[in-house]
Amino acid sequence: MTALSFLFLALFLAANAYFAYRMTVLYRLARATSGPTWDATYFDRVPERITTFFSNVLGQKAVLRKKSAGLMHAAIFWGFLIITVETVELFIYEIFPGFTWEPLIGSTLYGALIAVQDAFTLFVLMGVAYAFYRRLVVRPEGLGKSKDAILILTLTSSLMLSLIGMRAFHMIAEPQWYDHLEFFSGFVSQLLEPLAISPETAATISSVFRWIHHSVVLGFLCYIPSSKHLHVLTAGPNTVLRHLDVPKGMNKVNLEGENVTSFGVAKVSDLSWKDTLDLYACTECGRCQDACPAHNTQKPLSPKALVLDLKDLLYTHKEALLAGKKEEVGPVLGTKITDDVIWSCTSCRACETACPVFIEQTNKIYEIRRNMVLMESRFPPELQTVFKNVENNFSPWAMSPDDRDKWAEDLQVKTMAQVASSGEPVEYLFWVGCAGSFDDRNKKVSRALVSVLRKAGIKFAILGKEEKCTGDPVRRMGNEYLAQTLIQENVNTLNNYGVKKVVTACPHCFNAIKNEWKDFGGTYEVIHHTQLIAQLIKEGRLKPTKGVDQKITYHDSCYIGRWNNEYQAPRTILDALPMAKVQEMEKNAANAMCCGAGGGRMWMEEHIGTRVNIKRTEQALATNASVIAANCPFCMTMMSDGVKSKDMVEKVKVVDVAELVDQSTV
Repeated sequence: MTALSFLFLALFLAANAYFAYRMTVLYRLARATSGPTWDATYFDRVPERITTFFSNVLGQKAVLRKKSAGLMHAAIFWGFLIITVETVELFIYEIFPGFTWEPLIGSTLYGALIAVQDAFTLFVLMGVAYAFYRRLVVRPEGLGKSKDAILILTLTSSLMLSLIGMRAFHMIAEPQWYDHLEFFSGFVSQLLEPLAISPETAATISSVFRWIHHSVVLGFLCYIPSSKHLHVLTAGPNTVLRHLDVPKGMNKVNLEGENVTSFGVAKVSDLSWKDTLDLYACTECGRCQDACPAHNTQKPLSPKALVLDLKDLLYTHKEALLAGKKEEVGPVLGTKITDDVIWSCTSCRACETACPVFIEQTNKIYEIRRNMVLMESRFPPELQTVFKNVENNFSPWAMSPDDRDKWAEDLQVKTMAQVASSGEPVEYLFWVGCAGSFDDRNKKVSRALVSVLRKAGIKFAILGKEEKCTGDPVRRMGNEYLAQTLIQENVNTLNNYGVKKVVTACPHCFNAIKNEWKDFGGTYEVIHHTQLIAQLIKEGRLKPTKGVDQKITYHDSCYIGRWNNEYQAPRTILDALPMAKVQEMEKNAANAMCCGAGGGRMWMEEHIGTRVNIKRTEQALATNASVIAANCPFCMTMMSDGVKSKDMVEKVKVVDVAELVDQSTV
């Protein structure tokens, strides 16, 4: 080994030792948080996790959802993977001069590798150039300003340019049989020919470029753990360990466990290791912020800023966390993460859908709310009325529980109690929900659904006065204790009647019963009314025949769409309506904008910025449709209020899909 070989080896070992030390600190920091230490669901379904690794990590599927920026990132990512093979070859060459991969893989494969490496060097440079253009010229708001990002792009371009310089001068110094395969580096080498550089000088310059490359790579290695480029190492694991299914519910909290003295997240020390991995994995791309309805209506919430602020807090309290001194860790809520930030969230999951590395922002907001409500009684004043109503009336509205089934008094709808006494079975329990029971507009939807079910010959019953709020709104407001009480009482009622199938017109009820009640012993086959109606139309049990000669635009409910991955059923129904002309809004399906009612926002005033429902209504009105079709009582209310605020009540109607089907069938 030469002196230069020993020097390189020393630098290589030192850089890797420092990198290992910094990564060990990050690992210890993640383990120092006191949230759930193990969740088997992160490690189940191994074949699917392998598939998601190949599709979303290596294949960059999620990244490529945003075309131009996705192609830029994919070019850089794939380029780095391929060029790393060359970097390893060069590292070995420094210790064992003359080493190449050729004897190990053969000349044919080696030649192909040489050509691909050269091509991807150019692709990476093109990607970096576009990245500079976006940051310095286009400047999209979600991307923000980052000196760190500029430094990383500069280092990346230095890596590529050093490789090109090394190859180009090496072609002059020692021509090889494969030089013609390196078209871009060969082109640069041809540009150097007029300089008439001697082979000896070219060899020296090539070596200089090679050492520049080594230095930047090793410097990059040391810099990664403290930079935004940490996601290079953490985005892959975070993607593989992600929640695999789109449908999900809130995590059940053990309210009566031994040694449980606090609920939710008050400090970063209360986060789980997976929450911390989420923070490490953030690419700072801003896609979550671009999609957030709260941010886009001038609310203080930015999902990106929330994640970065939590990450900053984690680093700020690093020493206390590593020393196990939780009492010295400051609160999450403060100058950056304020009450308004946390209460602005509509829980629409647009941020999670947009995130290319599958960070779960809503989970963190829910946990902070839980702590605020259960431990500090800290929440917007209007929620006090909601909590009181739910406690006393089992509904967010101040309505008597004895009036819950008045909407159906003249419809002869059987209750489960009547079904149990008669012994005549029914196929479905129709879960009406609070809005469908008490809100005048949504009572009409309940009646329309009864009519549709009867036309299809579906036998069903309701709980009537025995039905109580599913717990969804208060749970998302942070009142886990009240939510669990309601859920358990409802589950006991359904199980006592032996309920197997549930149909509901409320996406919030649907999500709660389907995805959350199973944690409390309630396992049922739950179907949303649009799914059932679409199925009945397909089977020929419902035949829309009356023309609906109107232009219709459909508003996607977040809790059917992004929460449960159902986008097609409502559209199948609308397509089946004779004469109906369906016009999609610009933001639709997975990219649809929230109406603003989720996450408990239905009962909270919007004191900051533009009302979310107004902006969504404007998007609907832009289609020039005369009908806005919905499938959610909250969406019905918010979109109706939006139409009213725009003085368009006489021209535009907001209706539920079930009402359209009822009008079109006999």
